[in-house]
Amino acid sequence: MSNTRNIIIDGHEVEVDPNLTLIQACEQAGIEVPRFCYHERLSIAGNCRMCLVEVVGGPPKPTASCAMQVKDLRPGPDGAPSVIKTNSPMVKKAREGVMEFLLINHPLDCPICDQGGECDLQDQAMAYGVDFSRYREPKRASENLDLGPLVSTAMTRCISCTRCVRFTSEVAGITQMGQTGRGEDSEITSYLNETLNSNLQGNIIDLCPVGALTSKPYAFTARPWELTKTETIDVMDALGSNIRVDVKGREVMRILPRNHDGVNEEWISDKTRFVWDGLRRQRLDTPYIRENGKLRKAGWGEALAAASAAMKGKKVLGLVGDLAPVEAAFSLKTLVEGLGGTVECRTDGARLPIGNRSAYVGNATIEDIDTASEFVLIGTNLRNELPVLNARVRRAWINGAKVSLIGEACDLTYDVEHLGTDRAALAKATAGEGAMIIVGQAALSEADGEAVLAHAMALAEKSGGKMLVLHTAASRVGAMDIGAVTEGGLLAAVQGVEVIYNLGADEVEIQPASEGGPFVIYQGSHGDRGANRADIILPAAAYTEENGLFVNTEGRPQLAMRAGFAPGEAKENWAILRALSAELGATLPWDSLAVLRQALVAAVPHLAQIDVVADNGWTPVAPRDMGAATFRTAVKDFYLTNPIARASALMAECSALAKSRDAAPLAAE
Repeated sequence: MSNTRNIIIDGHEVEVDPNLTLIQACEQAGIEVPRFCYHERLSIAGNCRMCLVEVVGGPPKPTASCAMQVKDLRPGPDGAPSVIKTNSPMVKKAREGVMEFLLINHPLDCPICDQGGECDLQDQAMAYGVDFSRYREPKRASENLDLGPLVSTAMTRCISCTRCVRFTSEVAGITQMGQTGRGEDSEITSYLNETLNSNLQGNIIDLCPVGALTSKPYAFTARPWELTKTETIDVMDALGSNIRVDVKGREVMRILPRNHDGVNEEWISDKTRFVWDGLRRQRLDTPYIRENGKLRKAGWGEALAAASAAMKGKKVLGLVGDLAPVEAAFSLKTLVEGLGGTVECRTDGARLPIGNRSAYVGNATIEDIDTASEFVLIGTNLRNELPVLNARVRRAWINGAKVSLIGEACDLTYDVEHLGTDRAALAKATAGEGAMIIVGQAALSEADGEAVLAHAMALAEKSGGKMLVLHTAASRVGAMDIGAVTEGGLLAAVQGVEVIYNLGADEVEIQPASEGGPFVIYQGSHGDRGANRADIILPAAAYTEENGLFVNTEGRPQLAMRAGFAPGEAKENWAILRALSAELGATLPWDSLAVLRQALVAAVPHLAQIDVVADNGWTPVAPRDMGAATFRTAVKDFYLTNPIARASALMAECSALAKSRDAAPLAAE
């Protein structure tokens, strides 16, 4: 039997896979078919009837193109190709009728609706609807739902496409939304009026084709045509989700996902989507110098001179934070090593091997998850560390893959075989042919981290499969690539250090000055833990305020683009280091980002291949004995993992809600 089949769509003959639905075949032929309930990443509901087409020779009525496959078409006379029409009088009349039905109860909310200007219902009513209605009865109304602090509801606008129900149950893996009632009384609701318990829930805002589900924090703040849109990369976790940052004036108003099949598909986590209010709060916008135990404002010239004086002739350690672009880490490394100091990016103590990319990244891509038949998760709570990646593993599980977990038991939204919590469970673990081993950062940050990594690589070798190292910091892989590491790791690096140059490393505990701790120069965007311990503060741009390169957890270099400008006196990270180098008399050999990137690519050639996952080969780590510790998880609170998130009032609210939900309910006495 042939793997393709010829059909005629609107007079054009096309060759398509017979397993495609008619709506997919039309898309391949470049013909647009309107739809509300159909979505290529969700199961087929077939309930909005907007995608009706005419099948010539079929029943004398239009057919829902999302629910019929090409192989179900009856061939024409004498085996001629089947004929489909998407713009015949029958189809036009049917679409107008469907649109008239949809608008019977839909309120005239467009002037006050946040979906206005980017609403599927508006667009399709203009393109396929009619300018009158034969319905004169009063419109029905529905009660709004409380889904939590992120998603706002106006359920009278709902057209029952069930996209939100399908997304939450199939992709996010929660069962709180559903449809009740029949006929006119049917409505989308949440089980026992629960709020949504998922860190992917914001995606239903994008999926909703009308204004029934909108963003609560963004409500009534801007219209889409007022926004400047910038395509960039997310740094809230190490996945490197492709996002679009929308700015009004100088402020980020919202963050939306962009489609990238190899990374995040078209989903983003709630932290990625809603963290933008943290970009406005607790910002460092002028340099500070600590005098007599108190910070005072200073000018750039004074602050750089003080930093230079503190660093000259001293033993300096550079720490690379979780959100630093590769260019800043490379500048810091060049500067500090030029002064005879060292630089370290493994600020959580992870025992990532130096120079062995197959060991600190792995040899798998994110897309390999789709074809793996088995997963072994080691020391990771995937749902909290990389929620979008977790949804991809969940889809593989739905398609029959087996998942095993070594580490803390946790709800990952799918069934796992829990093999144990300690090193002994890893020593006994086996994996079948074609398995993927996924190693979390917490598994590698104990003293025996390299031994754990060696066991994981041996397990991957036996299965002939692949291994993926899950990072929690967006900057980590890029900093490892440029060699921002010290032999012996963080503990060895801090020995005898007199000055620490802290490039946004807010998750590190530095010995207080009162106990003889080092002099600290902090360069970062927010007044967080790092700035609290600093002796000199140099204000820097956040990830939406400068162009930068980030390498994601699978080793894919991606470019983050500037969407707006940093507040006050804050400067770009690489530019601060360039200015400081001139003050130190050890001027860095670049005056622009372009020249800096040329030097970076000359040192690490694979960073020039933007959006390409380099082949890391396979170099096993020498086996050694593991300890007896139990595996921990790297992310304790999903919503508060970095300075931007901790500055966000919304993330604090989400964190408090998650804690109250996890607290055991008490029975009434």
